[in-house]
Amino acid sequence: MAIIVNGVEITDAMVQAELDNHADTPSPRDAAIQQLVLHQLLLQKAQESGFDTANEGQAIGALLDKELQFVPADEAACIAYYEANQQQFKQGDSAKASHILFPLGSGDELSATLARAKAEGVLAEVQANPSRFADLAREHSTCPSGKQGGDLGQFGRGQMVPEFEQAVFGTDAGQITPNLVETQFGYHIIQVNQRSEGGQIAFEDIKDRLGQYLNEMAGRQAMHDYLTKLVSAAKIEGYTMPGLN
Repeated sequence: MAIIVNGVEITDAMVQAELDNHADTPSPRDAAIQQLVLHQLLLQKAQESGFDTANEGQAIGALLDKELQFVPADEAACIAYYEANQQQFKQGDSAKASHILFPLGSGDELSATLARAKAEGVLAEVQANPSRFADLAREHSTCPSGKQGGDLGQFGRGQMVPEFEQAVFGTDAGQITPNLVETQFGYHIIQVNQRSEGGQIAFEDIKDRLGQYLNEMAGRQAMHDYLTKLVSAAKIEGYTMPGLN
């Protein structure tokens, strides 16, 4: 059965052409049809409102700029949301660290002893001259991070194996772990570059992003309400539009 939107047909060819844009959805055909229906409703509304629809995208954009009105979130609105949703604005402990990784050995006792001895020797060297940490990482580390001087970037609790995490969060910023840290990956010499304790994120640190978020949400709600209104007022034959998300 043909799909008719206020007297305008959406053809099978149009649906087929739109399908590729929705290949990753659970039901590409339904998603394609719904997109075409909404596009047609917006285009018809743009024509009705006197916009030049020679360029359909520009006409619909101009229509939405005119029709979608909402009050931007001010600081008071941001504060109210922040205070009502405090759990959203907490962060866990995090750290920035570098490491030098050595293999555990080939499985036999001699190999394991030599591997640890090499790691212990580099540990003594780096503790005597911490400024050489990056150079020694580039020279000795078997981790890909060695190319960046051992830099692992920033990470939080739960992102590293337990032995490594315990060593990092048990060492002060700016310090090198006093002993080798053994994990399933090998022996690590770890330099803790920065430590940040978790806790509540201050409103001043989040207010700009929060304002942007609230405005985006208001814009989405305005769009939802506007499209719902268009669908409710339209005569759509051959297809039943679901509730808009």
